[in-house]
Amino acid sequence: MAERTALLHRPVPPQRPKPGAVSLPLGLLKTARPRQWVKNVLVIAAPAAAGELFARHTLVQLALVFTLFTAAASAVYLINDARDAEADRAHPTKCRRPVAAGQVPVPVAYGAGGALAVLAPAAAFALCTPLTAALLAAYVGMQLAYCVSLKHVLVVDLTIVTTGFLMRAMIGGVALGIPLSRWFLITTGFGALFMVSAKRYSEAVQMADAAPEKLGATRALLTEYTTGYLRFVWQLAAGVAVLAYCLWAMEEGGTANGSLLPWRQLSMAAFILAVLRYAVFADRGTAGEPEDVVLRDRALAIIGLVWLAMYGLAVADW
Repeated sequence: MAERTALLHRPVPPQRPKPGAVSLPLGLLKTARPRQWVKNVLVIAAPAAAGELFARHTLVQLALVFTLFTAAASAVYLINDARDAEADRAHPTKCRRPVAAGQVPVPVAYGAGGALAVLAPAAAFALCTPLTAALLAAYVGMQLAYCVSLKHVLVVDLTIVTTGFLMRAMIGGVALGIPLSRWFLITTGFGALFMVSAKRYSEAVQMADAAPEKLGATRALLTEYTTGYLRFVWQLAAGVAVLAYCLWAMEEGGTANGSLLPWRQLSMAAFILAVLRYAVFADRGTAGEPEDVVLRDRALAIIGLVWLAMYGLAVADW
């Protein structure tokens, strides 16, 4: 009896959480691609171009739009990885993604992605404008269609990814009711196509020696695009983006408004240098994720900062 009483009063050691209980939330976060969230900073593009970035209401609204767009993009990543789990296991690097590696069960990824896909546009409708909610819903619908079938359609896949970047750049202006310049849209759209096609070109170059069946498993269209065609696309897109930016700067530039120097026109030099520098990596076949290219190349980062300074001075009329 005494032994039984002692056993009842013996302190119970704390139980360690199961590995899955800790790894699942981290896996979901990793699947949402935090490193990709930097792309959503494009939501400030339209207000910055219009010189309306630093008003208090603008900053609060843009922070909200950034959060909602990040949620929508994360929904697409979750659903995409759930659909592509088998194909990703055949890829040399994508096999480490949490869903492909088994850290996040496929049904959980689908559930989390579906919830975010519904909640992000609904929150935009309640907290922003109906047009903002419509644009966000269109982004989610377009990207999900891309995940299901459109990523297997030649040229359309490039268009969808490019349009996603363009929507990021548009939504900040839409949320704040800022008119979007045609030159802004052309420059942003073709600049995005330049980076997207350069990335595809780099993937094709890096996997040129892979077996055909492995190419088809990892990104099916790499077996149908030629490196020559993808090179043509990124060169064409770079040329149009530079031309559109120069026309924009020449139309809007000048010193008649009291600026000490024609900063917008001078910014053409920095913009062209940035495109030429990025093209070096595209030509080598090493232009993977745009944010990786910018962060690992100090010269490109410095050129980008110089361009930002010049454009900022142009907007501020200094």
